[in-house]
Amino acid sequence: MQLRVLGSSAGGGFPQWNCNCPQCDGVRQGRVRATPRTQSSVAVSADGRDWLLINASPDILTQIRATAQLQPARALRDSGIAAVLLMDAQIDHTAGLLMLRERRSPLPLLATREVLAELEDSLPLTRVLSHYCGVAPHVLPLDGSRFSVPGLPGVVVQALALSSSPPPYSPHRSAPRPGDNIGVLLHNPATGARIFYAPGLGALTPELLELLASCSAVLVDGTFWSADEMQRLGLGTRSAADMGHLPQSGPGGMLEHLARLPASVRKVLIHINNTNPILIEDGAERAALAACGVEVAHDGMTIEF
Repeated sequence: MQLRVLGSSAGGGFPQWNCNCPQCDGVRQGRVRATPRTQSSVAVSADGRDWLLINASPDILTQIRATAQLQPARALRDSGIAAVLLMDAQIDHTAGLLMLRERRSPLPLLATREVLAELEDSLPLTRVLSHYCGVAPHVLPLDGSRFSVPGLPGVVVQALALSSSPPPYSPHRSAPRPGDNIGVLLHNPATGARIFYAPGLGALTPELLELLASCSAVLVDGTFWSADEMQRLGLGTRSAADMGHLPQSGPGGMLEHLARLPASVRKVLIHINNTNPILIEDGAERAALAACGVEVAHDGMTIEF
């Protein structure tokens, strides 16, 4: 099986279109060693032809053009995207659904009841799509059970409720529910290998750490380096925790947790905000990650499992 990173940045991409922080301005001007990134999304396939798209980024058309596997050209109108799984209802994970409207059949859409409700009412993307291809909704179970993806034999998934926040537009923003944000555990039935993917993660429990320790690779929240990153740069008033993210550095940070995992687990940070100094390839923060055996995801990264 294969997981391909289509987009590795947080919302807004890198460089962000309206941002002149040191990373964004530096990469535009060529003053820093950094690689541009599109907004967070991955795709998974058992056969290399039919793919489960996990999160539909606003950059989906750019990502499809950069990924030949998503256009296998089996017919005059065709796509390698067989189904879409949404991990939350954030705009940067759902807006790309509108770009898939030219499908000739309803788009299989896997999400929790909470996310499907947000996309029916608060941000009515599914109602809009009903006037185009339409969607075929599938409710994700949160009881720990494994499930197969329609039209994708060999792809086995578990959905796990995570501690994070629903979107700012949600009426539940101040009172998160278990289905507002999930992680996914991807299984290869043939080898027993597992990958855990969670671009939004506000906390790591002992139970979740135990699960991560049993995986061959984990791709987890790399949004912010420090808890007060946005505040220090004058780009916002909320902390990483306020936005539902666990920063990498500091006591109780992501790096401290990842250090508890066995060396056999491949550790990758994804969903990296444009303000995060780990984007600078020859910077001190990137060196600190390398010393911990932690990688930074990039668009086009491929993981076989």
